[in-house]
Amino acid sequence: MSFTEHEPRSGSRFYEERWERAGARDVEEQKSLSVVGNLDGDWRVERLSGPVPMPFVWKRIRAGRGTTRLSPPLRRRSGLPLEPKLPFRLEQREGHVALIYQGPLSFLVDELRLEEDGSWLGRANAVGIRYAWFRMVPVESTINPASGIRL
Repeated sequence: MSFTEHEPRSGSRFYEERWERAGARDVEEQKSLSVVGNLDGDWRVERLSGPVPMPFVWKRIRAGRGTTRLSPPLRRRSGLPLEPKLPFRLEQREGHVALIYQGPLSFLVDELRLEEDGSWLGRANAVGIRYAWFRMVPVESTINPASGIRL
């Protein structure tokens, strides 16, 4: 997949076709999308179309649960005291993974499909209506050799 395929585009038809290609590839390869195995980690969220996500949005996913976070990228943070965290749970569905938000945002559901390059193509839905397309790419991080903790 070329770099230009990840650049934002105005039409949703391009992303619908990309969504279908990712789903067809998974069926052809009979690839099992392990929610935990493929999505555990920190993910930078890039807007492809629609009003969100805004800059500085990223997701942290661990063991089938996660949070969408609104803060500067991990490397530029200086310990924000009130970093907003929007919790969600992951659910394997036929042909995709759903991120189902909890609490007052339970009307929001993000749907994800794995792309060839290891990123995830996402479509954001509110009350079943798609309002944005996004892409999730792993956040590169370093591990402190002394503590084994990811920085």
